[in-house]
This record gives sequence, C-alpha cells and structure tokens, in this order.
Amino acid sequence: MIATSVTYDVIFVVHIAAAVATIAVYVTMRYAALSVARGADAATQALRFPERLNWAARLLHVLPVTGLVMSLSGGSDVSLARPWIGVGLFCYVAAAGHLEARTLPQERAVAATIAHDGVASPESGRHLLRSLDTLLALVGIALLSMVIQF
Repeated sequence: MIATSVTYDVIFVVHIAAAVATIAVYVTMRYAALSVARGADAATQALRFPERLNWAARLLHVLPVTGLVMSLSGGSDVSLARPWIGVGLFCYVAAAGHLEARTLPQERAVAATIAHDGVASPESGRHLLRSLDTLLALVGIALLSMVIQF
C-alpha cells in the first residue's frame, strides 16, 4: 500500500516514526524504573524521575489517528475489515487504558516520593517496571500484527 499517494506516504512515515518513538520512550522509562528497582542513589533517581507530566509517553495516542487515516484513505489492503487492523485497535485501547490508568499514575507517585523523600523504594520501582512490561507487551503485539499482517 506504500507509494499510492504522497499524502498516504507522509501519514505512513508519521505513523512509523510515532511507533518507534513510543517504543523508545517506554524502553527509556523501563530503564529508569529498573534503576529504582535496583536501588539507585538519590541523585540518579531525581535525574530520571523529574516531577512533571510525561508528555512523551502520550505519543501512543498518535498511532490510532494516523492508522485510521491510512486505513480510511487506503485501498482494500488496509481496510478496517482486515483482522490485523482490529488487533492493532484492540491493543491501542488496552495500552492507552493501561498507560493512563496505571503506568503514568505510578510514575507520578514514584517522582513525588523521590521529590519528597529523596529516593523511592525498590518495590515501587518493581511495580512501575511490571506496568511498563505490560505496556511494552501490548505495543509489541500491535507491532507484530502490523508487520505480519495475517
């Protein structure tokens, strides 16, 4: 379906760039959570968990917009009737819900603890790590379904 029109190709590139950036952000967040779980010092924790909103983690929300634009403007190869589109949408809804309901609140709690107490407990780092693993698994399933296109 690539190279059908310039507009489609631009949306496709934005979609792929957003997916790669989303994965990079979540891997970076996982690395930060792992450092807390392993008992990193106060300076390291403060550097990795500033007390502010994490807008980069919300790049995930670009994916369904660009995906739906491609699906609605593309041919039958990328129609909404394709099962891999449904898998991608399901994974997005699950990942977005998990991100907003679990991961980001846990990240804010860890950052607030670090700002108040200097360090967060390894247990809170492990909780955030598990949440990020779930998020990465959902994104990974969507990525595989997009690549395989069963």
